[in-house]
Amino acid sequence: MIVRTLETAERGGRRIVSKGWESTRLLLKNDGMGFSFHVTTIYAGASLELHYQNHLESVYCMSGEGEIADLAGGQVYPIGPGTIYALDQHDKHVLRAFTEMKMACVFNPPLHGKEVHNAQGAYELQAEEIRDPA
Repeated sequence: MIVRTLETAERGGRRIVSKGWESTRLLLKNDGMGFSFHVTTIYAGASLELHYQNHLESVYCMSGEGEIADLAGGQVYPIGPGTIYALDQHDKHVLRAFTEMKMACVFNPPLHGKEVHNAQGAYELQAEEIRDPA
C-alpha cells in the first residue's frame, strides 16, 4: 500500500516547477502502478503548446478557469471545475489558463519524475527518477 500526502510529496522533491506550471508527482513509474498521478498548477495567464507524443493523459480540473484548443481540428473547449479532458490520440493542443488552475493528471506510461516539456511540448520516455528518501 502506498500512502502519501500532497504536502510530504512537495517537501520530498516531487514538486517540479517549469515555465507556466508546477506539478507535484504523487505516483511515479517506480511506484509500480502502471500510471503516474500528479496535481498540477497552471499559472494564470499561461499558454502552453503541448504535444504528448509518448504519453496518453487525462486531466480533471479541480479549480480555476481556462480553455484547451485542439490544434488538429480547431475546436476550443472551456475548462472549469468538474471538467475532464483526455488526450487519447496524442492530441497536439494549447492549454490556456485565465485564472490559476489546479488539475489532477494521470499519465500512461507513467512518468519517472523530473520530466519537463521538450521543444515539441512532450515528455521524453526516459528521464531522471525521483527517489524517495530512505
